[in-house]
Amino acid sequence: MAKKSNEEVSLMEAVSKELKGKFDLNKFKEKKLLSGNVKFKEQKWIPFSKAMQDALSIPGIAMGHINIVRGGSNTGKTTTSIETVVSAQKMGVLPVLMITEMKHSWEHWKMMGFEMNEIKDAEGKTVDYDGFFIYRDRGKLNSIEDVAEFMLDMLNEQDKGNLPYDLLFLWDSVGSIPCQMSIEQGKNNPMWNAGAMSTQFGNSVNQLITLSRKESSKFTNTLVCVNKVWTAKAETPMSQPKMMNKGGMAMWYDATFIITFGNVSNAGTNKIKATKNGKDVEFAKRTKISADKNHVTGVQTKGTVTMTVHGFIPDDKKAIDDYKKEHSKDWSIILGSDDFDIIEEENPDFVGIDTSEI
Repeated sequence: MAKKSNEEVSLMEAVSKELKGKFDLNKFKEKKLLSGNVKFKEQKWIPFSKAMQDALSIPGIAMGHINIVRGGSNTGKTTTSIETVVSAQKMGVLPVLMITEMKHSWEHWKMMGFEMNEIKDAEGKTVDYDGFFIYRDRGKLNSIEDVAEFMLDMLNEQDKGNLPYDLLFLWDSVGSIPCQMSIEQGKNNPMWNAGAMSTQFGNSVNQLITLSRKESSKFTNTLVCVNKVWTAKAETPMSQPKMMNKGGMAMWYDATFIITFGNVSNAGTNKIKATKNGKDVEFAKRTKISADKNHVTGVQTKGTVTMTVHGFIPDDKKAIDDYKKEHSKDWSIILGSDDFDIIEEENPDFVGIDTSEI
């Protein structure tokens, strides 16, 4: 091919410059329906309790994002979930509860402020609950695919105008149910389950959640996943064990905000008890907490918070003292006396507060 002369190159550059000068990029975008798709909504939060906000220096659960709450058993995951749902109700955000790990206690939820109505039969026995929430459990959700299908159905109803609310999906918990293939083959195969999570959520549901952040979306939808974990052994004598997510890493990769309770190899909690004559009432736990992944504000923090059956309280002597004054009468029934001691189990992972004068 013959090389273009300098005159030809100059002419081409001049023509190109003139064409660009007359070209209206905005009109091209409008013609191809490419305008109005850039801007995201202002970031909003479903508030944490003040104790959690103080521990993490983060406002709450990020709306329009995939959020994960993970950790060992009885470290604070459920308490966080309930506090989030209670805050959502107060904001007018509709909680959609997907309970696949059947440890749900309506009494505990009600104690922490969850608003619901009891449906009673003719004899006055509570047979069901209703209110500003949607609930589905293992009676209908037996596989990973079931959960994804249910969420897609709710989002479809919202899109059609039949469910006119911002939605907060709470799944408790990832890793508690297998995929459809595992069920059909009678084998709880981790690879199949991980593949189903990636296909159903990473390539589908999760994208719809995050797309609701765009200003063009009428509603903002949020997903909070309680994620079961396990500890992988150190690969070499010099390396450290790692906390791994049951159900695979699909949610981890898609999540923009992840809270972890406890330590990698142990619960990372301290029990706080009222004790008298050999009898104990465990009324609180101090638990380690960290924001391990935060692509919303970029802030990654660590702290401690005290967990009770009524919710989180600050990790300080005054908060525990106030909590004791409020509930000591209940404990005295068990302990047989109003005069009891408050003790905290020794744990080398914590520098405990002085409870001797509480």
